[in-house]
Amino acid sequence: MTQEIYQKAIKFAGEKHKNQKVPGTESNYLLHISNVAMEILLAHRVHEDFDLNYAVQLALLHDTLEDTDTELSELEVSFGKKVALGVKALTKNDNLTSKREKMNDSLFRINKLEKEVGIVKLADRITNLQNPPKHWGKDKIENYLNEAILISKRLKNKNEYLNRRLEMKIVEYKNYTEL
Repeated sequence: MTQEIYQKAIKFAGEKHKNQKVPGTESNYLLHISNVAMEILLAHRVHEDFDLNYAVQLALLHDTLEDTDTELSELEVSFGKKVALGVKALTKNDNLTSKREKMNDSLFRINKLEKEVGIVKLADRITNLQNPPKHWGKDKIENYLNEAILISKRLKNKNEYLNRRLEMKIVEYKNYTEL
C-alpha cells in the first residue's frame, strides 16, 4: 500500500466527516474510519490475498455517501469508478423502508463486487461491535447483534481472519443483550 493513497483517502474522509462524532461519544468520526482501516491492514498482514490499496480506500471512504453530502460522481472523480461503486455497495439504500431490507440489499450488492468490498463490511461491523451507546435499549442492541450475525453468514469466506474476528466480536457482544 502506498502512503499517498492512504493520505488522499483519509484527508477526503476527514473533511467530509469533520463535524460527525462516533455515536454515543465525543470522539471525531475519524476514529471509527481509522479503526476500520486498521482491521484491513491487520487482515492483510495475515493473508495478503487481496488488493490492499483498494480495500483501504474503501475502508476510509465507506461512510461518505451514507453520512455526508458526498456525491457518487465526486468519489468517482477523486478515486475512480471501482472505488466509487464499492462505496455505493457499502451504502444503505434509503429508498427501502425497513432496516432489514436495507441490510439485505446492501449485502446483495456487496456480494456482486470484489471480495475487498465484503472485507470492508466485515471490518466495519467488527469495529462497531463495541460497548453500545448508553441510549440504546435492549431491542436495538439485539437487532444490531442479529445484523452482525447476518453479515457474518452472508459474507462468509471473504477473509478467514476477519470472519473469525467478527465471530469473536459477536460472542462478546451477546453479553450486552443480557444486561
